[in-house]
Amino acid sequence: MSKLRLGVNIDHVATVRNARGSAYPDPVRAAILAQSAGADGITAHLREDRRHIVDDDIERMMDAINLPLNFEMAATDEMQAIALRHKPHAVCIVPERREERTTEGGLEVAREENRLAHFIAPLRDAGCRVSIFIAADKRQIDAAHRIGAQVIELHTGAYCDYHYEGKFEARDQELARLTEMAVYAHSLGLEVHAGHGLTYDTVAPIARLPQLMELNIGHFLIGEAVFVGLEGAIAQMRSLMDEARG
Repeated sequence: MSKLRLGVNIDHVATVRNARGSAYPDPVRAAILAQSAGADGITAHLREDRRHIVDDDIERMMDAINLPLNFEMAATDEMQAIALRHKPHAVCIVPERREERTTEGGLEVAREENRLAHFIAPLRDAGCRVSIFIAADKRQIDAAHRIGAQVIELHTGAYCDYHYEGKFEARDQELARLTEMAVYAHSLGLEVHAGHGLTYDTVAPIARLPQLMELNIGHFLIGEAVFVGLEGAIAQMRSLMDEARG
């Protein structure tokens, strides 16, 4: 199997910074450390309410790192304009609700197929790789394929939640669904990624799926960095991914 890429999401370094309204800790510094620790890309979600990453972070990050930037964003005119101005390597379209603590599920592509097709077309024309963050659902995968997305990112949040709630039968059913849909999406020619909620305890079964090309992991790594440092947390995750892949 090919090497599984690790994208490190640095949003929650900015969450800690913004809790005090200070200039530190700096998410751009985290991106630089992630690069030196072996990350294959950096992910950052610029939310409408700017609760963690802010516009200046994106500008500074693109100047500071050599890794591909995966720009997570809602399908709004404001975010499209920002993406077209910066032209990051990749954009990942995610659902966003102001009241949610974190992204709570996959994007509903099938209900908004026409709007999303027109929304992503300029991003593709600008050279951005377009990814759609969705649940492991055939209907959504088919819609993502029809609108011209190059990548889907499968939402692993339910799988991880079931694991930590001790609902192992439901966890295994969700893993089976993720496995089946990864195979299906790959058969359509889509590049398949996965992410949300992954930890040292849950990453291996996902990393073993041969169709997956990339995992995007953030909150756990930033939390673990409090105890072992960011480089150590990333190195351990990288090791577990490589071991599972091997």
